Amino acid sequence: MITIHHLNDSRSQRVLWLLEELGLPYEVKRYQRDAKTMLAPPELRALHPLGKSPVLDDGDVRVAETGAIIEYLLEAYPAVRLRPAAGTEAARRFTYWLHYAEGSAMTPLLLKLIFTAIPNRVPFLARGVAKGISKAVNASMIDPQLASHTAFWESELSRSAWFAGDAFSAADIMMSFPVEAAGSRIGFGADKPHLKAFLKTIHARPAYQRALERGGPYSYAR
Repeated sequence: MITIHHLNDSRSQRVLWLLEELGLPYEVKRYQRDAKTMLAPPELRALHPLGKSPVLDDGDVRVAETGAIIEYLLEAYPAVRLRPAAGTEAARRFTYWLHYAEGSAMTPLLLKLIFTAIPNRVPFLARGVAKGISKAVNASMIDPQLASHTAFWESELSRSAWFAGDAFSAADIMMSFPVEAAGSRIGFGADKPHLKAFLKTIHARPAYQRALERGGPYSYAR
C-alpha cells in the first residue's frame, strides 16, 4: 500500500492529486503545521532529516521531494500515461516544467512569503523599520521577478492548453502549486486570462476534487 505523509496547505497536495489521476489506492497520514510558526511538526523528522512533506512510502521504498515522487510514480505505475512519449517536443517541455516548478518558479514565491511575513516576526519596536525593508525588497527585487515568471506562464499557456502541450500531464500537476501560490499572493488580473482559465480547469477535475477530500483543507484551491 502506498502511504503519503501529507502536510496541510503544502506542496504534497499535488502528490495526492497525481495518485487520484493514476487511480492508485493509497493511505494518507496527515500532519498539521504549527499555528504560530506555520512550520511542519517535528514528527516529520522521523521520516526525513529535513522534516518536510511530502514523503511517500511504497512498500520498502521511501521517496521525498515532490518532483522525485512524481517521477517515481510515473515509472512504477505506467498504466495511466501522464507524460508525453519520449523523444518528442512535448517530452522536452514536460521535463522542463517538471523541474522548473520546484526550481526557478518557487524561489521568488518563497521570498515573497518570507519578506511579507518579516514585519510580524520581529519585536514591536522594530516593525516600522522591518516594514520599510520588506516593502523595498518586494518592490525592487521580488515583485519584478514574479511579474516576469507569471508573464512567461501566461505566454506558454497561450500557445497550448497545457504546459507540456495539448494533453494534460503530470507537468501540469507540478506547476499547479506555483500557479496557485502566485494567484494567492499577487493575484491574476485581466492580463492573465490563460492562467485564470488554467486554475479553473484543474480545480474542476474530479481527481483534483477527490484529492482535496483526502487531504483536507487547502487554502490555495479557493
